[in-house]
Amino acid sequence: MKKFVMAAIGGTLAGAIATTQLAGPLLAQESAKQTNVYEQLDLFGDIFERVRAQYVEQVDEKDLIEAAINGMLTSLDPHSSYLSPDDAADMRVQTRGEFGGLGIEVTQEEGFVKVVSPIDGTPASEAGIESGDFITHVDGESLLGLNLDAAVELMRGPVGSEIIVSIVREGESEPFDVSIIRDTIKLTAVRTRTEGNTIVSRITTFNDQTYPNLADGLKKAAEDLGGMDNVNGIVLDLRNNPGGLLDQAIKVSDAFLESGEIVSTRGRDAADGDRFNAVAGDLAEAKPIVVLINGGSASASEIVAGALKDHRRAIVVGTQSFGKGSVQTVMPLRGSGAMRLTTARYYTPSGRSIQNLGVSPDIIVEQPRRDPNAEDDEPVTNRSRSEADLRGSLSNDSLTEDEIQQIEDDRVRAEEAAALRDQDYQLAYAVDLLKGLSAISNRD
Repeated sequence: MKKFVMAAIGGTLAGAIATTQLAGPLLAQESAKQTNVYEQLDLFGDIFERVRAQYVEQVDEKDLIEAAINGMLTSLDPHSSYLSPDDAADMRVQTRGEFGGLGIEVTQEEGFVKVVSPIDGTPASEAGIESGDFITHVDGESLLGLNLDAAVELMRGPVGSEIIVSIVREGESEPFDVSIIRDTIKLTAVRTRTEGNTIVSRITTFNDQTYPNLADGLKKAAEDLGGMDNVNGIVLDLRNNPGGLLDQAIKVSDAFLESGEIVSTRGRDAADGDRFNAVAGDLAEAKPIVVLINGGSASASEIVAGALKDHRRAIVVGTQSFGKGSVQTVMPLRGSGAMRLTTARYYTPSGRSIQNLGVSPDIIVEQPRRDPNAEDDEPVTNRSRSEADLRGSLSNDSLTEDEIQQIEDDRVRAEEAAALRDQDYQLAYAVDLLKGLSAISNRD
């Protein structure tokens, strides 16, 4: 025991001597760093004063400082930025579900504005803007060299006014112009309907209304079908959903999970990490789920898709998602402005970050592009002739009138499902998949 204690004391003394010997150089290095920072701040002050005093035109000092702050933040990553008081107010309105504009979520890539996704039912969506489009010009003015906030500012304007955006689209040999009329954007976070015995919930964004809209929509749709027992499954359509509030993504995921991790966030320091777990309760009552995603599904959409996929609670169908796996914190600043700063990465329950990678679908299903030159009203192909069409054919004596009517009703539903493929191939695939799963589970 005495030897152990002495050895420990000896180690402590040696450590104290080593610390004393190293303290001097470390303190000197830290002091040098601080001096360098102060020198850089002095340099900034010198440049600011020279610009204010000698620039060819008079400048607004407030605009200069805001531009410098925004330049510092945007140099970090595409999602960090400074929000002026007006921009901060606009963002608060957007999370409540109503704002003015075109109705697109954008990011910046290679100096141009790239459309993450158009929002359903907005001017941009109705004008044909697609996920992945590059906006190169606004009203003939190039966006090259502008930061994202400046480019977005060019796209803003009075409700009812026209804007011409120049689009570069993959698969198109030449850029083309699109006319859009600005409007007040009123977001319906979730639209729920039925396709046969399948409930389809189209989630367009994650704002304050998303989870309440989803819960109410599922309840009403199930009641319309005579109860959840008559539902063969649920489609969560997250295509072209650019994301939104983290807490809403967690609530939507939790709506279909009984337990386990939904998502975790990890900041620069381990202590800043967080983990969010599901609590018991499944709105779908264990019915199968298909999640639809595409390249316009980002951020909060990827949290939901990743959580349900990792827990094997849903089959993910579509194409690779956008790959935004970072968390932004909005920090209020003096003067009513705010700073949007990337503070963490998020990870799916399997521990995988989707940053720059996206969520991979379990089943890849491309959405066929419509030929813009094709006629809207294609001729309907007549049903092929069958035995029943032949004159004098024998009747079927094994079925009652009710059973024959049931077969006819099933045929009509099958034809309606086939028609859905022409309107939305990916959704039709999801609905057919749930029908197949239901048929298998209902076998004796």
